[in-house]
Amino acid sequence: MLDLRRTFVCAILVTKGIIMHKLKTFIIDSDENSRELIQNYASELDCVEIADVFNSMENAYEHIIKEVPNLVIVDITKNQPETLKLIEKITTQKQQVKFVVTALSYDTDSIIKAMRAGAREFLPKPIIKEDFNTTINKLNDQTYGREKTTNCKVITIFSNKGGIGKTSISTNLALEIANITKEKVALVDMNFQLGDVATFMDIKPSFDISYVVKNLDGTDESFLESTLERYKDTNLYILADPPYMEQAKDITPEQITKLFDALREKFSYVIVDTSNTFDGKTITVLDNTDFIMLVTIVNLPAIRNCQRCLDIFERLGYDKDKTKIVINRYMENDEVTVDDVEKALNKKIYWKIPNNYFTIMSSINKGLPASYINPSSNIAQCYRELATVLSDNIYKQKVAKKIVRDPLINFKNLING
Repeated sequence: MLDLRRTFVCAILVTKGIIMHKLKTFIIDSDENSRELIQNYASELDCVEIADVFNSMENAYEHIIKEVPNLVIVDITKNQPETLKLIEKITTQKQQVKFVVTALSYDTDSIIKAMRAGAREFLPKPIIKEDFNTTINKLNDQTYGREKTTNCKVITIFSNKGGIGKTSISTNLALEIANITKEKVALVDMNFQLGDVATFMDIKPSFDISYVVKNLDGTDESFLESTLERYKDTNLYILADPPYMEQAKDITPEQITKLFDALREKFSYVIVDTSNTFDGKTITVLDNTDFIMLVTIVNLPAIRNCQRCLDIFERLGYDKDKTKIVINRYMENDEVTVDDVEKALNKKIYWKIPNNYFTIMSSINKGLPASYINPSSNIAQCYRELATVLSDNIYKQKVAKKIVRDPLINFKNLING
């Protein structure tokens, strides 16, 4: 009965001119019970068409090359090195094939290896149905596209190396964008285990992100804004990380996506501070981001880590323009020059933030942004300029979208509000 109902709905949608895209899917798992579970989950999703099922990557390889499915869900618990080599070989030849990797035991290193090989997503076993549905629907959106309904822009500050200065950049940039645009800006701490945004801004929030995602149901329109901490008398609103590390474990990728959807409805800009690890939560954050500000400093280990990030972003299918390289603690007399960094990364540097140790340390110790400590300092001016450039670029994109929607719109009226 369910299949008949689904066929009937699809027929109506086709009649109305709405095309139902499906992900042609292969499932590969040596464990029979696990294969059946994934098949059951997948069969309940309208966007999935299960094309074939295999018990090993070796048996599936030739079929993948020949039939080129949209999606391959493969377990790497056994024969991990061999399976990852085949994934890399396939994604090199058939870039349109997306891999979701599953495993019974895993660590951060194995997740990074899978991403480098070409996997788009990682699902730990036992697979939770909610996480499975979120992952597959996200890949379907990436494959066939999903139009965003708001003009909000999400900017995530990221580095896979600690001590680079992500949180300083996140807090200062968020405040400057709020001051310059006079629009509502959300600053969200998604470093779920060791976040410092609340400390850097010297606030003691009543609510945190774990509370918000558990109680966010979309029925109360005032809920989200009431749970974020307003910073002084500005238009900046802060959502802090959980006070206890254990609370972060219960936050799911689906909850993160729902939070982003809600934030986009309420705020013009969302600035996100993240952890420095490539886990499922962080990748979900990056997936929901419009711009990634990839932060590095000018030394060889940091630049090497930056290159690794760019490689993983490419494997994740991100557009190259999505990532902006930011050099923090920049000094003109550095032994490694900006030209050296650009050649090493094969990418232009988007912004340079000067090394002003005394202002930043005073800012951190007093829990105040740089513009409050020394508004005339080179670093405070730099953050204002960066905020101006980002908000101006985003504003121009909004203008362009409005003109495309209504070519008869009066440009002067648009500029005036």
